[in-house]
Amino acid sequence: MKYRKAGLVAFIAAVVFMLPLSASASWKIVHQKSSGLVGYHRYLMRKINDKKVHFVKVPKSYVHASGSTHTIKSTKGTKVSFTTKYLLPSPGRNKARWGNPQSIAISKGRLMYVVYCPTNLKNKGQIVRYNLNTLDKLGIRSSPKLLQSVYVKHKGKYSALQKRIQKAIKVGPMFTTGHGQSLAYNFKSGALYMWRDKEQSARVPTSMYGEIQHISPKSLRPDRMVRFKLSSGGMHLPGGHDLAFDKSGNAYFWTNPGAGGYVYKGKISAKHVSFRLTHQIIKHLPGTRIQSMGYNPVRKRLYLVSDGSIASFSASRLKGRGSLTNSNFNWSSLSPKRELEGLAFDKSGHGYLLSNRQPEVLESSHRY
Repeated sequence: MKYRKAGLVAFIAAVVFMLPLSASASWKIVHQKSSGLVGYHRYLMRKINDKKVHFVKVPKSYVHASGSTHTIKSTKGTKVSFTTKYLLPSPGRNKARWGNPQSIAISKGRLMYVVYCPTNLKNKGQIVRYNLNTLDKLGIRSSPKLLQSVYVKHKGKYSALQKRIQKAIKVGPMFTTGHGQSLAYNFKSGALYMWRDKEQSARVPTSMYGEIQHISPKSLRPDRMVRFKLSSGGMHLPGGHDLAFDKSGNAYFWTNPGAGGYVYKGKISAKHVSFRLTHQIIKHLPGTRIQSMGYNPVRKRLYLVSDGSIASFSASRLKGRGSLTNSNFNWSSLSPKRELEGLAFDKSGHGYLLSNRQPEVLESSHRY
């Protein structure tokens, strides 16, 4: 009997060693003891009457695009137009549901990362990386539908061009993303980060903890995370839903607690996260829903994205207690009313707007 038990133990041990690395071996979680929110003082809050910005209500129904080329352009405010650059694959690889992209990030080397969160899954998604340099060489810019149909077989097989395009696309595994709208590229370190903002239902968080995930650019999945609380001076936040980095490595996110727009600025490292409220309440928000936050490394401006509306201001105006004024704001009302999921910028300062309902990426007409 002893020999049989010993044999069983040896068998189990052998099986264990044959298994892939466990989550604990490949996934590092730091439980930060100190608060991730510092220096909040309610009496220092200053309201900014940014009357240049106008509130745009979420539409009763969004426009669903069709065809190969679309334009989203300003109807009021700062002039800009976004034109289709990449029609994203539909369906995805192996008929995967890539119809619900949630955020976009673009590296200095023109690698574009898109977070997809299938509507049939809760708080889960995957990251797909597109090599824009290779795609452009293959003629995608002049024929966007080549990318859109890259995983559609013809007579049971892929063409030689489809196979070449597929090699420029890397598909990451499924993981816990939360809502998924916060993937961001750190222009200084080259790192990718996103919140793990899990929700019980739409805009209802599962906990009061903030969780920031570092995304491995090779595996396209998290390899470490910092878990912390955002609390200071009586303020308690459940974490953010959007994220952006500037050229100095500062991190930003914005919220709407009901009194106006609050912008937070901080630092994210492997073992510690720290944010401070910039003590300036933005009176006029761009729209009903917070969809994204972006940073233009050329114009050095931060962008608050809502559906059909984008506001921006100089990031330098958040230093110290802040010095934002109405004159510092730009704002654009956009038409048609598409669901805008994300805004990223390349090193030339052009904006890449991620839109849903026929997923695509549209490029700005100028350095927006």
